[in-house]
Amino acid sequence: MIMTAIFVATFMTSVETTIVTTALPTIISKLNGLSLQSWVFAMYLLTTAVSTPIYGKLADRSGRKQIFISGLIVFSVGSFLCGISINIYELILFRAVQGIGSGAIMPITFTIIADLFTYEKRSTMLALNNTAWGISALLGPLIGGFIVDQLNWHWIFFINVPLGVVVLILVIFGFKEQPRKSEKRPIDFKGIFSLSGSLVFLLLLFQILGNQRVKLSVIGAMAAFFLAFLYLFCRAEKDAQDPIIPLTLFKNQLFTIQIATALLLSGIQIGFQTYFPIWLQSIYKVSASVAGLAVTPSPVLWLISSFFVGALVRRFAPKRITGPIILIQLLFYVPLVIAGVKFPMPLFYIIAGVTGAGLGIIITMNTLISQRVVPGNNVGTASSMLTLGRTLGQTIMTGVFGLIFNLSINRSLMTHQNVNLVQVNKFISSTQKNNVSSNSVITMENIIVGGMHHIFAAVLILFVLILLLNISDKNKYAIN
Repeated sequence: MIMTAIFVATFMTSVETTIVTTALPTIISKLNGLSLQSWVFAMYLLTTAVSTPIYGKLADRSGRKQIFISGLIVFSVGSFLCGISINIYELILFRAVQGIGSGAIMPITFTIIADLFTYEKRSTMLALNNTAWGISALLGPLIGGFIVDQLNWHWIFFINVPLGVVVLILVIFGFKEQPRKSEKRPIDFKGIFSLSGSLVFLLLLFQILGNQRVKLSVIGAMAAFFLAFLYLFCRAEKDAQDPIIPLTLFKNQLFTIQIATALLLSGIQIGFQTYFPIWLQSIYKVSASVAGLAVTPSPVLWLISSFFVGALVRRFAPKRITGPIILIQLLFYVPLVIAGVKFPMPLFYIIAGVTGAGLGIIITMNTLISQRVVPGNNVGTASSMLTLGRTLGQTIMTGVFGLIFNLSINRSLMTHQNVNLVQVNKFISSTQKNNVSSNSVITMENIIVGGMHHIFAAVLILFVLILLLNISDKNKYAIN
């Protein structure tokens, strides 16, 4: 019953992501929110990142079940509020509420799996848990596309409410947890505050850089606030009795490399999940359903490949698994940097599949090893750090990709006086294709594809960083 609850919770949170990804082009078109489109994901991921370590600490004190239920309720309420949003600003605000709830779900499910199963069996259970994610990935684009095409985008959020109720009932009646002795150590409020501040100002910095008109003084202020909060965070963690992020764990090079690899790969993941559907809807003018299916091969092959992780980690050193996979993925992404408006659409599905197969092996391995190389009493913390690293990667790179895309669009608009941002907003969605002048179509296609070239050039840089990071790994042996 516990594993059933975990499977359903995983399905609920992952199907939410795929549905929103599918509907994003329509949402930003309907709400005139192209310049703020990255914040639809960024705010959700930001609050998830901030709340994840907090929930992890509270779960150690109060028990998994109580915190898990609290997160489910907040997530469901946030979903309903997103559904009744009437403008892009309300949607972004309520996505923050959703993120606060989701921060309780993923890390606690990993911790429960680690508590219940030995290292030898854990990879299999993680792979089985990926089954729920794979199913949601198959259904998510179909559901999202159907809702956008036949109903309206508001229902992509309303659908989370009944799912949340089902999970809540299953957890209340199926999750039997042993009473846990309460911890007496104080909560690291200074660390929570400084971590939140640094993340907020980091995202603000990237967002304002994407504007056409921005003052250097504003950029400098945002950067200064970010560095100040980062400094306060490092000091707070050194002095805290029970730090929100124990910096001593990062003295272990292998642990640090696993977290950093998961962080960078998660940034790549959010990149293709967000911009593949936008590319297909705006350039190929396919429906939201078809555009959403472009990312479907990724979770399907993620699911299949994750079952091989147990055998691989027992035979090879982590860097000898990561290196070849990253190199293959890098080669498949090179064509996206030079692709034209007639780039064969089936190649998007192939690239998504290759990406998913690699992520399924590497990120599952990151989870296993990060839990393995820390002391037994820090397994929960390690799970939280891995989840936080993945969320931070998505949060930061959502801002970076948004910055790159906005800068590219803004720069192109300055040299093409026959189109404006409002027209690009309409053109970005297949549902608005008849509202654009035919004389402007070629210009806007080139503007959008140019933005995509810059996005995936940044993705190539991330792949190179992952390669260099793992080459520096001094460990030469398999982790048993």
